[in-house]
Amino acid sequence: MITLTRKLKKSADENHYGKNMAKRVSIRDRLLVKEVQEMESMLPNTCSLKFTDPHKLHDFYLIVCPDEGFWHGGKFWFHIYITEEYNMAPPTVKCETKLWHPNISEEGEICLSLLRQNSIDGLGWAPTRRLKDVIWGLNSLFTDLLNFEDPLNISAAELYVKDREAFKTKVRDYILQYSRS
Repeated sequence: MITLTRKLKKSADENHYGKNMAKRVSIRDRLLVKEVQEMESMLPNTCSLKFTDPHKLHDFYLIVCPDEGFWHGGKFWFHIYITEEYNMAPPTVKCETKLWHPNISEEGEICLSLLRQNSIDGLGWAPTRRLKDVIWGLNSLFTDLLNFEDPLNISAAELYVKDREAFKTKVRDYILQYSRS
């Protein structure tokens, strides 16, 4: 993050002194410098971030380690990519850890209103949303935003309704088999 801040300052200095910049810093990157700092300071205690390249604040991982509920003890990796259209468009998020969840498919697709550009419930993405909202939303999928009424993984929701213990067992099996430590 510090390297991007330096890049922004260098760009501003070059513009001020009339030097021609080889590459302009995008609006997305300018927004992300501030938002990443804010996101890191307000991170839930069950979450951590991993930036594989400090120059690319738009491409990182969120690791969620629920401390309660069905997924307690698991470690779930979410790849978050922010396109150049940010903040007019939501980040792209995929769950990289295979899990048994009604709102996350086994392929990693995520059913979360704020990740949709257009949402029927009116809770979808808006330019006023920030990265911290995405982080808190993903974290909440393991607690209070858990939705069995409108599932993405219908089989998981049906098993929960039909046999809660079998659902719990299947969740545990997935954690033991796929969750990275």
